[in-house]
Amino acid sequence: MNKVWYYVYNFVIIPIAFPLFYFAGLFHHKVKKGIKDRKKLFEKLIIDLAGLDRSKKMVWFHSSSMGEFEQAKPIIERLRLEKNVNIAVTFYSPSGYDNSLNYPHADIVAYLPFDLPAPTERFLRLLQPDLVIFMRYDIWPNLMWQLDKKNIKSIIVDATMRENSKRKWFIAKDFHDTLYKGVSKILTVSKSDTENFLFFDIKKENVRAVGDTRFDRVYQKSLYAKNYKLFPNNFFKNKKVFVFGSSWESDEEVILPAVVKLIKEMKSLILILVPHEPTVQRLVKLEDYFANKTTTVRFSYINNYNGERVIIIDSIGILLTLYHYAHIAYVGGSFKQGIHNVLEPAVYGIPVLFGPKIQNSQEAVVLLKKGGSIILKNKEAAYSTLKNLLRDPKLRNKMGRISHDYVHLNIGATDTILEEIYKLI
Repeated sequence: MNKVWYYVYNFVIIPIAFPLFYFAGLFHHKVKKGIKDRKKLFEKLIIDLAGLDRSKKMVWFHSSSMGEFEQAKPIIERLRLEKNVNIAVTFYSPSGYDNSLNYPHADIVAYLPFDLPAPTERFLRLLQPDLVIFMRYDIWPNLMWQLDKKNIKSIIVDATMRENSKRKWFIAKDFHDTLYKGVSKILTVSKSDTENFLFFDIKKENVRAVGDTRFDRVYQKSLYAKNYKLFPNNFFKNKKVFVFGSSWESDEEVILPAVVKLIKEMKSLILILVPHEPTVQRLVKLEDYFANKTTTVRFSYINNYNGERVIIIDSIGILLTLYHYAHIAYVGGSFKQGIHNVLEPAVYGIPVLFGPKIQNSQEAVVLLKKGGSIILKNKEAAYSTLKNLLRDPKLRNKMGRISHDYVHLNIGATDTILEEIYKLI
């Protein structure tokens, strides 16, 4: 490691950052929970490790949160089937940790310790990993330096690096050179990402474009979802279903007026509205919005369905299955901080609509360029686009085929990633 950066990070940055982080825990529930839960990290880890056959190799997967862990699942589940190894998974965030405690394909589920030299060294000494696999981007300086020092092999999977990434700036580049120096393999999602990683002091043979496991995972999940019946057979017979997924209020302000107008014009139109956070307050507010405009029913009362035109989803974890019923889908978040997962509706071969803020999603950008998606910039565009798609089955099918092919032609990254993993264990 570069000793200058080691001292700068541990004796300048950490002493400033950690008090601020703990102060944030006074006001932010997730931060507070992450701090509290880590107090028993090593106690729990020692107990969990005691029951393992330590003669097996240990493969450790680290994900920042639940979204990144979803991308790891196709790899983990194949690895579990094909190799007799111990598998550990760690998370930085409480949400990823809490939602994965009962994950059946992992032997160890734990928090990643805070990135301090002593806890990091202790964690590695206890876990004794033969290979560490980082999903996407969540690498930490002390951890990377100690892996390099101990000659523990590591891979970064689904790695991305934008052309204008701040990691490539002068001082930041020098810092990141020290982090990537000891990585055994960086497996990127595209050739452009590979080229951008080669800007750093990395050997060319250590970087390879293999694709994105998100395509594999969404396809895998879609197969299960198709067999999961949320509505009775023929429930939507002779209907046109528009699924409004992961909606934020900023999305709803643009999309809902257009849908209300179209509901009055088209007797066959059904809206399935899936708020990003279906709290009681959000559900009541949505119902109030539709009052005197059209009829609504909550999904939890679907057995009492009586022809309502809007079905408001008050459950979580079923969005991918809901997209299966859609003729058209809108993916939320794209009028706010950034769009949610566009692959989930695209896998079913339907047009995918969204707002203008899509730069956080390479998949949304590509799907737009290919013609499987349309950006809705305002209420007028939302109305005219939805009307055209609902009334023109040829246009829907054309866009849907583009969406379908985009997902299905990009499946297969898991196979290549496993080839690289097997070379190292």
